[in-house]
Amino acid sequence: MDSSEIYSQVREHYSSASRSTSVKYGETVAKSFGYSADELSAIPSDANLGLSCGNPLAIASLKEGETVIDLGSGAGFDIFLASPKVGLSGRAIGIDMNDDMLARANQILATSPSPTKSNITFLRANIAAALPLPSDTVDCAISNCVINLVPAADKPAVFTELLRVLKPGGGRVAVSDILAKKPLPEDLKRDMALYVGCIAGASEVGEYEAWLRGAGFDDVMIVDTGADLNVYLETAEDGEKKGGCCDPAPAGSTECCVPKATVAGKMDQKKGDCCEPAPAGSAECCVPKATVAGKMDLNEFVGSYKIFAVKK
Repeated sequence: MDSSEIYSQVREHYSSASRSTSVKYGETVAKSFGYSADELSAIPSDANLGLSCGNPLAIASLKEGETVIDLGSGAGFDIFLASPKVGLSGRAIGIDMNDDMLARANQILATSPSPTKSNITFLRANIAAALPLPSDTVDCAISNCVINLVPAADKPAVFTELLRVLKPGGGRVAVSDILAKKPLPEDLKRDMALYVGCIAGASEVGEYEAWLRGAGFDDVMIVDTGADLNVYLETAEDGEKKGGCCDPAPAGSTECCVPKATVAGKMDQKKGDCCEPAPAGSAECCVPKATVAGKMDLNEFVGSYKIFAVKK
């Protein structure tokens, strides 16, 4: 897929996600990837859009006075959690290329009662381009299910920039990302809906490690968390588990069925992508198609990984 088209589609998709109001969906997704109820209650609920694929703060080991950056910070979910960990003597900097996400993050920041919110800043930048930070100034860089959205040709630049801004002698990367367990089928890789849903753009583990080491990182660790990625498909907007992927079409429609609008931030589905008429004689109107977006187990192709590396 063309890089400019990927960036355009990613911007459009996450602009739409920035308008999400499904708090329960976000809570269910976050808990499934390791966030505790205490963590979720400690931040503004509107900052959690259900876009996580892990909990990078669990491996970041943030300390008082440190500077932490979040690549693809969205509405500020992980930044609001990182802020009290680094304290008023530290800095928590969110970086995102999407104006709508930045607007939501700054609006939440303006109304947040957090006593450490003065250490939070949100900056606009493409994470594969020059980061708006001086060299050797960042203690820890986190990211949550964002680097996989960068076109493959640009991904090495992400790690090169991270190495530049991190402090030598212990600056570290703590990332949660979706990686491919095996080569993805060509039809899946070409599916833009699955790309903006963080599936089709997933790199293989070996590629990811090679980019980190090629940029100059040491002590690289990449571990499959075993988390169930089907949570994106199986969770309704009210946070409850849904059955199947299709609903009866509205009265008067010429369609038998339509996709459920329940995969809020992570995956778009077009009409016909996930459902088809049920067999003759069935009591159901529609049944899921045997596709990645419908019946197939996402965990067969990709996994949620925790990634850690150090700048020596």
